[in-house]
Amino acid sequence: MQSFQGVEALRSRYLCYRCVDESFLSNRIRQEGQRHRCFYCKTRRQCFALEEVSEIVKKAFEQHYVHTPQNPDAFEASLLGDRDSSFVWYRRGDPASDAIANAAQISQLAASDVQAILEYENRNFRPGDAEEETEFADDSHYEEKAASNHAWRAEWMNFVRSLKTESRFFSHEAASHLESVFVGIERLKSHDGRPIITTAGPGTKLKKLYRARVFQSQSRLEDAIAHPDSHLGSPPAENASAGRMNARGISVFYGASKADAAIAEVRPPVGSYVAVARFEIIRPVRLLDLTALNDVRDGGSIFDPTMISRLERATFLRTLGELITRPVMPDDEAFDYLPTQAIADFLAALREPVVDGIVFPSVQAAGSALNVVLFHKAARAESIDLPDGTKVKTWVGPTDEDNNEPDYTVYVETPDTQSTEASKKSDLDDFVDLFAPSIDERVHDARTISLRVDTKSVTVHHVSRVKVMTREFKVNRRKVVQPVSDI
Repeated sequence: MQSFQGVEALRSRYLCYRCVDESFLSNRIRQEGQRHRCFYCKTRRQCFALEEVSEIVKKAFEQHYVHTPQNPDAFEASLLGDRDSSFVWYRRGDPASDAIANAAQISQLAASDVQAILEYENRNFRPGDAEEETEFADDSHYEEKAASNHAWRAEWMNFVRSLKTESRFFSHEAASHLESVFVGIERLKSHDGRPIITTAGPGTKLKKLYRARVFQSQSRLEDAIAHPDSHLGSPPAENASAGRMNARGISVFYGASKADAAIAEVRPPVGSYVAVARFEIIRPVRLLDLTALNDVRDGGSIFDPTMISRLERATFLRTLGELITRPVMPDDEAFDYLPTQAIADFLAALREPVVDGIVFPSVQAAGSALNVVLFHKAARAESIDLPDGTKVKTWVGPTDEDNNEPDYTVYVETPDTQSTEASKKSDLDDFVDLFAPSIDERVHDARTISLRVDTKSVTVHHVSRVKVMTREFKVNRRKVVQPVSDI
């Protein structure tokens, strides 16, 4: 270990920004440093004294590195003592000076000088601990540690508890938590470079969505296939039941990238009917991509004081997708959907970045199927263009006398435009229409149209059985004889 005089001499040396290849630290020295003669390149430039560099390195290592054990633990020692074991122990990480050189991207000489200063500052004054390796000792080793998300998960649990038991609609704590999680998320990318906010619609890979709806009434099924734009699109507010991403009365559009996934997600009972239609996304919509969120990264420098909090946030975000999409039992939906409903409301109301919905993996269907929820503002489907006087009727019956397979046919009867009598409307009819309340709320819907149903894609599925995939675990039963107590 260096003497006091030796360490004082090291502290007074200067390191210029050109001798630091780590961009954040180099820029900081160039902007905040003073002109001195650099000890290592002998050039006068903006410099930091090595004492200040050492303090910066120490703080960065406290946040991002761990001092690895110098000896095997008990389990490793037992393996080393086992003659039949081929286990070979080696110390994790790099020697302190090498770790400093790699992190700051400085010369080995400068890194050794920094290590010597830090070793002296962390020297052990207690004789009883003489054998204990101190921080930044010459033989000490360091390795980068993964960011912890414990604090973020604790905040998430507080957020969930608050929604369930304290304040459901006006919670400043919940709003503050969601803001800390999501604000600025558009700047993040996944490990493979995918953006967290992705675009669906024309010219993208996700151009169409399948929407399924369960029916137990034949008459309601017939209405749905006759008018798929209104019955298979997002429901009117009065019919919108609570779901994973919406509270009751808030109409959103739930769709899937595949028809079988759409059917699986509605969990139809045996004996029911499922109507499925394909909707085209006719304008660009921006979606929070939970598949990219599961692999999110937040790059930067360990010498940036804000880096640790951003890394911890990114670590939490990688688990958030699982928290949002985990299966929920039907009896628990009312409470367990509260956090995801609050997230959807928060994202839908954001002005920057604009988020129109969420895309996430299907938990009900196997494979690569995706689920998409379009928030209310982006859930409007285009009405099927029908001339005035058009009548739509549904025929359901066998295909022929020898075939009992059902035939679903929708007849669209349009008026004869050549007949003036058929299209004529009296002044009294116009007067009645003027004051009559509208039965179609979409007439006054100011939202931009996002979806268009493909009427030729509509299919009806009769649910004859449901296949359940399980994992079997054997229950062991053992008989234990209790000794007789002497008391």
